[in-house]
Amino acid sequence: MLYWAIVFFIIAVVAAIFGFGGIAAGAAGIAKILFVIFLILFVLSLIFGGFRRGPRL
Repeated sequence: MLYWAIVFFIIAVVAAIFGFGGIAAGAAGIAKILFVIFLILFVLSLIFGGFRRGPRL
C-alpha cells in the first residue's frame, strides 16, 4: 500500500510540473488517503503483534 501511495505521489508531482492541476490534486488526494491507511494498518499490526507474542521474561 505504501508503494501505491508513492506511485500516486509521483504522478501528482509530474502532473503538477506539466500544469495539470486537477489531475495533480486528485492523485495527491489518493496518495494521502493510501498513506493514512498504511499508517493505521502499520500501527495496528505493531500493537496486535505485541499482544500475540505475550510478555517477555
